[in-house]
Amino acid sequence: MWESIRERAVEEARFMLETGCTVRACAAKFGVSKSTVHKDVTERLAEIDPALCERVGRVLSVNLRERHIRGGNATRCKYCQRRRLLEK
Repeated sequence: MWESIRERAVEEARFMLETGCTVRACAAKFGVSKSTVHKDVTERLAEIDPALCERVGRVLSVNLRERHIRGGNATRCKYCQRRRLLEK
């Protein structure tokens, strides 16, 4: 594995641990795809630093459990904004 990929995987993992962000937010921060981030922090990181991979896995697990809540909130906000625009 190239050294730049190793470094990116570790940086992404540390960022996710510090912020608790989602894979999508991490991908936006590092300018890569969601698939790349997911592969970096699950498969590649397991080879590089298994302990760090386990900690990031917990963040991913929390994000997975909360995903439906975020989606519901986003939908609610979308329709609240539409309602405000129509009332004007």
